[in-house]
Amino acid sequence: MPKLGTMGEAPRGRRLWLRWAVMGVAVICLAVAFVNLGRWQLDRLQQRRDNNGIVVAHENAPVVDWRTVFTHPLTDADQWQRVRVTGTFDADHSFVVRYRSNADQTGWEIVTPLRTASGSVLVSRGFAARPASQDFPRVAPAPPSGEVTVVGYARRNEQGGSDAMTPVDGQMRLINSDAVAGTLSYPLVNGYIGATEVTPSVDDGLVPVNPPELTEGNHFSYALQWFAFAIIAGIGLVVLIRSDLRDRRRAARLAAAEAAAAEAGSGAAEAESGAAEADGAATGDARPARSPADADTTS
Repeated sequence: MPKLGTMGEAPRGRRLWLRWAVMGVAVICLAVAFVNLGRWQLDRLQQRRDNNGIVVAHENAPVVDWRTVFTHPLTDADQWQRVRVTGTFDADHSFVVRYRSNADQTGWEIVTPLRTASGSVLVSRGFAARPASQDFPRVAPAPPSGEVTVVGYARRNEQGGSDAMTPVDGQMRLINSDAVAGTLSYPLVNGYIGATEVTPSVDDGLVPVNPPELTEGNHFSYALQWFAFAIIAGIGLVVLIRSDLRDRRRAARLAAAEAAAAEAGSGAAEAESGAAEADGAATGDARPARSPADADTTS
């Protein structure tokens, strides 16, 4: 009996080609998907490098007047420029921004509008780490009174659902000046400032939010993994085809051996039958003939 193939039966002929075609199409689809995922990771890597370059360039640039930057809706290319602004905090409208992170810590930020002669801008006054047993504060600490000078980073508006951006009872999860302006009686420029220095300062327990860590992440290694998966898929198809061919040849050899054995057995049986017939004939010829004297005696 032919030995079964890798899929439970002896692969043969047209059925075998159909199996290879189906597996080939599946492998091609997987390989295309894996390659595209690898390219996507390389694109992410390039974006990370571009953003790192922007951060480095802006950090090394001199501090500029905020009005030279906040002239249009801010984008990633505008972020982390160091700006200076002078004005008065609107102490009646400070907001707690929950679920924030800074330097591997989680906590909250406090944002307050700063009113100036040239317009109003939202300012993140800083970050506070949240102790494990403490809830978010219900009321934001008071900002410095009177005229202050703020030096900080230009930041674009964060995007998300309206429930995350719109303040409710003085709290929100994302910083978006357009959403905050909807709760005020005056407009705010697009974007906000992440303060690093406030003069005169106040002891409110807040620390500046650090720029993002300048690393390339794991995008390159992830890309290599996806490309490796594509190669493995192709090798797997080749191994499958070779296994099918090997099983097919093995089954053919086994069938040939069984046929030869059956033919040899048939020949042996015929030979035995012929020998038996020959023996019978020889026995009959060897029987002695009766003589006339024997016949007379018998009678």
